[in-house]
Amino acid sequence: MTEAEVAALREDLAAAFRITAQMGWSESVGNHFSAAVSDDGKQFLLNRKWQHFASIKPQDLMLLDADDADVMNRPDAPDASAWTIHGTVHRQCPAARVIIHCHPPHATALATLADPRMLPLDNNTARFFNRLAIDQGFGGIADEAEEGLRLAAALGGKKTLLMGNHGVTCTGPTVAEAFEDLYFFEKAAQTLLLAYASGQPLNVLSDEVAEKTARGWDDYRGMSYAHFDWLKSQLPPLV
Repeated sequence: MTEAEVAALREDLAAAFRITAQMGWSESVGNHFSAAVSDDGKQFLLNRKWQHFASIKPQDLMLLDADDADVMNRPDAPDASAWTIHGTVHRQCPAARVIIHCHPPHATALATLADPRMLPLDNNTARFFNRLAIDQGFGGIADEAEEGLRLAAALGGKKTLLMGNHGVTCTGPTVAEAFEDLYFFEKAAQTLLLAYASGQPLNVLSDEVAEKTARGWDDYRGMSYAHFDWLKSQLPPLV
């Protein structure tokens, strides 16, 4: 990437943190977003350890190398769980250019169910039909190398990973596209949980209609850029 492209990526990733905080989806000073700057995905931007999402500026983002064995030995080392997950996924899945991980309330609640599938009930839930990976091997805070490898394998060729008993991870070629999946996944999880809460039988779409609906979203890719640009325009300036 050129210097200008990296600068633009820093701007978008920093904005994504602050938008997430505005949405109420940040969690204390934890959770992490990252974005690859090299073709192989191994060099990537990541937020610093324990910096609140609402305060993150473009220049605050660290530039790391997934093959650097000394990263965790430095005074400015990233959070251990961030390095374990993001470093491993960027190394193993170079197509996942942007990785957004957080614990939005409805997505996280869905992740705690014995059956956390995203059933296709409407446009938003069907968006993820056959496009959602689910990992149910939760083993505590992900700060061990084996956990990162397992999560990377669980993601496979899909873009969104529901992490059982944990949260959600959305990936994409750009910050706007990864964030749009996060936005719609949280809305879809809310719809599904409200439908469950009604106690009434669910009117689940047929596989044929669900797949047609999911494919239909491909024509609306441009929405993610328009939506993200508007969300960025609403951010207050950082002092």
